[in-house]
Amino acid sequence: MSKPEVKAFFDEATFTVTYVVSDPATRRAAIIDPVLDFDSASGRTSTASADQVAAYVKKNRLTIDWILETHVHADHISGAPYLKERFGGQTAIGRGVTAVQSTFKSVFNLADLATDGSQFDHLFDDEDTFEIGNISGRVIATPGHTPACVTYVIGDTAYVGDTLFMPDFGTARTDFSGGSAAQLYGSIQKILALPDDTRLFMCHDYKAPGRDEFAWETTVAAQRDGNIHINKSVSERTFVETRESRDRQLGVPKLLLPAIQVNICAGRLPEPEDNDIRYLKIPVNAI
Repeated sequence: MSKPEVKAFFDEATFTVTYVVSDPATRRAAIIDPVLDFDSASGRTSTASADQVAAYVKKNRLTIDWILETHVHADHISGAPYLKERFGGQTAIGRGVTAVQSTFKSVFNLADLATDGSQFDHLFDDEDTFEIGNISGRVIATPGHTPACVTYVIGDTAYVGDTLFMPDFGTARTDFSGGSAAQLYGSIQKILALPDDTRLFMCHDYKAPGRDEFAWETTVAAQRDGNIHINKSVSERTFVETRESRDRQLGVPKLLLPAIQVNICAGRLPEPEDNDIRYLKIPVNAI
């Protein structure tokens, strides 16, 4: 099986991992889950994280074909528009983004928001395929955390978004709108059905208790044997009970409100108002 080159960029402020996945033979590449830095206290953005990605792309003379989102992120604003402006490439996400847009259109009272996913260049359906140079990619719909979640299988690698964390940390929460612990269980079974040596890349790491270093790469075999929430000996009923119990104890992600309203628009910030300032909305008592 083809082995793409994978370069990871870890943003400790949001515990997010961005990947540049490239075909060594053709130098064509995809960027997965890029970050735009956002300071919620000041309302200021910066491109420091995305600039690290850009420097790597430029240094290695990569051609960007795709800028892929694994889902609508609630913990960081997407850096896709900035990187698309620099390098081109098609922005893409799972077709389930339309359900997320429909939900949050009313929450943020975005009267002009199109809920057909047209803010993205391409919407993927389950089992769609794509190419990065000579390396084939495949899309697996993996909802449960959100309706838009997909896993990108590229050569011998797979990028699972928030569906799974490292084996010692478990699985994604399912208490967001449209989430489902039972659906997540089924989605993870699809990932675990990949070949044992498939390299799995996480979108986040929170450094599980007892572990000294951040980590984001594992394998299908390691997840199936050792994931603390959903290994091969855990039934669907047990998983659902455990996942829902844990979800009831979790707080709201710090950047959920600014991130969601931007990311349902493919990372585009709101247009400036008549004073040339952009504004994000904070709905009061709505979440």
